[in-house]
Amino acid sequence: MAIMKVKQIREISEDDLRKRLTELKTGLAKDRAQSAVGGSPSNTGKVKEVRRTIARILTEFNRRKREVKKTVSL
Repeated sequence: MAIMKVKQIREISEDDLRKRLTELKTGLAKDRAQSAVGGSPSNTGKVKEVRRTIARILTEFNRRKREVKKTVSL
């Protein structure tokens, strides 16, 4: 669930991306809390992949925002 490619992200609507972003952020918070308490995560690379996916989604939001501004200013 956490790994999403850029191609997949571009095909998803903005509402679905917002839902996925909140899911990923809550999951990341849970994983961080678990490791802070002293428990070891089941997948050690999961936190890194979730962070990257969140960054990809936020980048896509910014790209879409720039496209809207570009079309409005023309």
